[in-house]
Amino acid sequence: MKQDTPATAKKRARELRTVSQMIAIYCAGNHTYDEHGDRAERTERAECGEPLCAACKEIDEYAALRTRKCRRMENKISCELCQNHCYAPEMQERIREVMRYAGPRMIWHHPIAAIRHLATKFKRNRAAKRLAQTNKRCSNCR
Repeated sequence: MKQDTPATAKKRARELRTVSQMIAIYCAGNHTYDEHGDRAERTERAECGEPLCAACKEIDEYAALRTRKCRRMENKISCELCQNHCYAPEMQERIREVMRYAGPRMIWHHPIAAIRHLATKFKRNRAAKRLAQTNKRCSNCR
């Protein structure tokens, strides 16, 4: 695997930290008690350093591995829009569940990361619209 540029390494580290923070928010909100109603043991540590249960630690390790091995990090906008889905279908569904829960709560737990994500998403949507308009104009010229 080729060495990351400094900008790509920074992007990879930021994505790794953000996903790990989202998993920690999900775990804190959903795994407070075990199936017997007892206080759940959150003895593991996420990549971001926050406490996790064993099940969420598994998701965190998987997401970290996938992020570290991503070959498209330099050009990738988001995993959702990537042509090469590297998550196994089961893990893809689990991480979607985590993101659906934690995404709206990020603004309260990690506001800078949440605002940065929204700004990036806004820029991405603007660029996609611009590209669509350019393609539309070119197809009209033919």
